[in-house]
Amino acid sequence: MMIQCDVDVVTLLMNLLPSNYEIVIPSLVINELNKLKHKSKGKDKLAASIALKLAESEPFVIRHIKKTEHVDNLLLKYCTQEDVLCTNDKVLRTRAREKSITVIYLRQHRYLEVDGYIKRNKIHEN
Repeated sequence: MMIQCDVDVVTLLMNLLPSNYEIVIPSLVINELNKLKHKSKGKDKLAASIALKLAESEPFVIRHIKKTEHVDNLLLKYCTQEDVLCTNDKVLRTRAREKSITVIYLRQHRYLEVDGYIKRNKIHEN
């Protein structure tokens, strides 16, 4: 987890994204963090707890997505070419780029890297 790498992801994201972007965390991710928080121990449990608290605070907005299939597939269906998907999962990153979805990921355990193009005049209608 990025928290274990001592990276201020929120500040880095806010610096990368224009102010008109809404930072959405799918309920599926919140559910996964809750599972990790309850079944993990030590640093992993602490990291999941901190990530959960961050995800439930501003500037993040939680959107409910019903789990009807694999989470990666749902994320790719939810995102459009106008969106930016934040993930460190290499397979998900590749699949997102194949659909022309911009991806932000953690690089070298300290930087956020953008793969694609962040649109400066994005208006999200979800």
